[in-house]
Amino acid sequence: VAKDHGSFGIVIGGSGNGEQIAANKVHGIRAALVWSEETAQLARQHNDANVISIGGRMHSIETCKQFIEVFLETAFTHDERHARRIKQIETFENKGLI
Repeated sequence: VAKDHGSFGIVIGGSGNGEQIAANKVHGIRAALVWSEETAQLARQHNDANVISIGGRMHSIETCKQFIEVFLETAFTHDERHARRIKQIETFENKGLI
């Protein structure tokens, strides 16, 4: 995902927290912990997340599939405030500055 702009990834663990933390250590990854269809949608719309993390112990397989479907079908809004936030994240990731 980090080397293939426009691709997406899914990490699944017990709670999803550790997987999200680990995924966010990879340069270029914006991983979001997802626990509802709304958080899956907002991860894409507002944060342009390219990876979602799901707690496998927290949700049924069907629910996880719903989160994934919503995530994959949702586009980044490109609203100015959201784009500005992404630029701030990228600047911090690349230069350590906000």
